[in-house]
Amino acid sequence: MGELENLIGHLQMQNQQLQGVLMQKQALSMQSREIEKAIEHLENATDDVYRTVGPILVKIPGADVKKQLEDDKEEVDLKLKTIEVQEKKLRDRLKENQEKIQGMMPQGQGG
Repeated sequence: MGELENLIGHLQMQNQQLQGVLMQKQALSMQSREIEKAIEHLENATDDVYRTVGPILVKIPGADVKKQLEDDKEEVDLKLKTIEVQEKKLRDRLKENQEKIQGMMPQGQGG
C-alpha cells in the first residue's frame, strides 16, 4: 500500500497546487477586466486625466495613460495565458494520477 499512499499524497499536493493556480487565474482575470474598463472610459476622455502615483495624483495626458494601460493589459493577459497552460497541465496530471489510484484500489469484494 506504500505506493498507493504515495500517489494519494501526491494527488492531494497537486490539488493544492491547482487551487493556487485557480486563485491566481481569478485575480489576473479581474485585473484584466478592470484595466479593460479603464481603457473604455479613456476612449471618451479627450483631455488630461489624473493617475495615482504613490500617495499623490498626477495630471497625465489621456493618450499616455491609455497606452500604459494597454501595455499593462497585454502583460496581464500574457500571464493569464501562462496560468491557463499551468492549469491544463495540472488538471491532466491530476486525472492521470486519479486513474492510477483507481486502478490500484482493490475491486469490490461482495459475495
